Amino acid sequence: MPIARAECGGCNSRMDQQVSQEDRPRGTDALVQFDSSDQMVATLGAHDELLRVITGAYPNVELHARGNDLRVSGEPTQAHKALRVISEARTLAGNGTRISAQTIEQLVRMLESSDAPDAQSVLGMKILSGRGKAIRAKTVNQKSYVDAIDENTVIFGIGPAGTGKTYLAMAKAVAALQAKEVSRIILTRPAVEAGEKLGFLPGTLTDKIDPYLRPLYDALHDMIEPDSMPRLLAAGTIEVAPLAYMRGRTLNDAFIILDEAQNTTPEQMKMFLTRLGFGSKIVITGDITQIDLPGDTKSGLRVVTEILEGVDDIAFCELDATDVVRHRLVGSIVSAYERWTARQDPNFNRSKARARRSAGTVQATANNMISKRQGPGPAAQEHSA
Repeated sequence: MPIARAECGGCNSRMDQQVSQEDRPRGTDALVQFDSSDQMVATLGAHDELLRVITGAYPNVELHARGNDLRVSGEPTQAHKALRVISEARTLAGNGTRISAQTIEQLVRMLESSDAPDAQSVLGMKILSGRGKAIRAKTVNQKSYVDAIDENTVIFGIGPAGTGKTYLAMAKAVAALQAKEVSRIILTRPAVEAGEKLGFLPGTLTDKIDPYLRPLYDALHDMIEPDSMPRLLAAGTIEVAPLAYMRGRTLNDAFIILDEAQNTTPEQMKMFLTRLGFGSKIVITGDITQIDLPGDTKSGLRVVTEILEGVDDIAFCELDATDVVRHRLVGSIVSAYERWTARQDPNFNRSKARARRSAGTVQATANNMISKRQGPGPAAQEHSA
């Protein structure tokens, strides 16, 4: 198909199938045709608002919409990338994914990699439908993390604030409960105080611990109907408790999440991991750059990456600033702090490297699974959050 007329009405998700390598240098003027105005709005937003996001990413490309047609022209390499982003966005929209500015930005980042997986397999995968919205992975690393939760019994999600590590783990827990894969969900986190002891705080025990557990409740309310929450909590189907309450227990048939694990001591981490019972899964999340432990106390999350690296059925997944799904500035802030921490702490990069090695293994496994599901490569056949 000549690149001067890229008919996207029946296109597959990869623009590479429409544009051969030898045609790419001449690909400065392509026409994308949509089947209807509704399809065009679903892909490009109302009043073509998402076109500005694409041209912001590819400044040497011009996009002109007229009727149900979109003309893409400009520097060949950037024009080809813009066409791929539009093609992937169209496929996602056709499968029910709401396309936002954030989706376009995620596609741009994802497609920068030469070995990027199919966007539909990442952004189109629905983890949970709760309270009228679908929860999905939104980056390649998040997809690898979700796959690791499916494939392993103990999973560590390590990354900065805003990368979705706890939220995605809770979505998987609720999905497992709904599918009757487990009979209960247990959510826990250490209560690390800034110079205050729980015993000196006013109120009942619940009043004292609730502020430390509130982020977990907030995430649950996003996924479960409010009317169901009191019943599930009262029945013990969902339990939210401080880490100290895990001691001496054996947790069978449960999906267990330990949040803020960077604030555990090595002894607490060992205690928690050895609570694992039959039919259970443990997800441990934390950020090694935000340790609140007093003095020279070692973080159990840092130590455990050295102790359990390479153990079968345990996965370490690292998320980074590119996976931040909050305000765009949060990613920049996280990156700046990581650079500063690396300069101050020589052990910081070594800890991240260990997590990255394990995460790389998980990523390779996930990509292999995607390839097997999709069959032959693009030359023969090719077919996210």
